[in-house]
Formats: sequence, structure tokens, C-alpha cells
Amino acid sequence: MSALKDILDPCCGTRMFWFDPQNPAVMFGDVRDETVSVTDRSHGKEDGERVLSVSPDLTMDFRAMDFADGAFKLVVFDPPHLVRAGPRSWLAAKYGKLSSDWRDDLRRGFAECFRVLADEGVLIFKWNETQIKVAEILALTDQQPLFGHKSGKRADTHWICFMKRAAARKAEIERSGSAGGEA
Repeated sequence: MSALKDILDPCCGTRMFWFDPQNPAVMFGDVRDETVSVTDRSHGKEDGERVLSVSPDLTMDFRAMDFADGAFKLVVFDPPHLVRAGPRSWLAAKYGKLSSDWRDDLRRGFAECFRVLADEGVLIFKWNETQIKVAEILALTDQQPLFGHKSGKRADTHWICFMKRAAARKAEIERSGSAGGEA
């Protein structure tokens, strides 16, 4: 499949961090396409209910995407970050849940995101480390992040930026790095 858009969000969920959740430049994808109703006992509600809708433009698995190599200029990778969550919990519904083979899933996800990312393209990675530390996740890719930012009440959410270097440019950078950083 060829991309008709410049930006890919392969784990869009409810598109909650997008300023424009209908942005026409973005291909919103997710493995889920569902509306769920979950009991909400927060804020003193005994019989409350929350409704959550995940409605991607395209149903897809971030581990095996049907796009050409280099199809997108920007990829936003915000995979599920929970390994422990009840099957009908609000958190599992909102964020999704990782499988028991989460290391392989995320390794394959990173590889796919970088495969569909154009040379010199940017990948923004979002991770909440309440259950798995960000260092464990970054070890699942050979790509080096450029910079990142911690956010949230307890600074558990990390936003990390990568740039995919073309092979020739990557070799040049590696050579200059091994020469003490001088060009």
C-alpha cells in the first residue's frame, strides 16, 4: 500500500494528544476499531460509565504495516505501555495492553516504524514508564534518539525524538563521531 499522507500514527487509540484529531495529513491507524463502555467508579460515581471510541482510518498492526519503505516523513509511535491491567479496566480500554511477548512486539514495531519512515524523516516516540522503564524500551531499537522530554505529574511519560539517517549520511556521521566529533 502506498501512503497518501505525510504522517503516520500507527497506534492512534482515541487520538487524545492530537490538537486536530481529524488532521487530513495524518494516517491514523490502530489494531483496534471499537467503542467500549467501561464502569467508572472515579470521583464518587457508583454506577458511572465511560464510553471510549477507537476509530482509526485504517485497522493495522504496528508490527507488520502494509506501506512502502520510506512512505512517511513523520511517524508518531505511541504503543500500548501496560502489561498489567484488568481485561475490562478503563486503562486497558484507553491505552491498550501489551502481550506477554512485548519485547518482541515493540522491537518489531520500532523496526516497522523506521522502515516506513523516509530518510531524514522524524520519529516521535511516546512512552509511559509506570510499568516498564524507558531504558528497557530504547534497548529494543538500534536507532539513537536525538532528544527527549519527561512530562506528566510524576514525569513518567517520555517524548523522544529520532531522525532516520540515510545510509550514506549515517556512515558519515559515524566516521566523524569516531574522529572525536571534528568534521
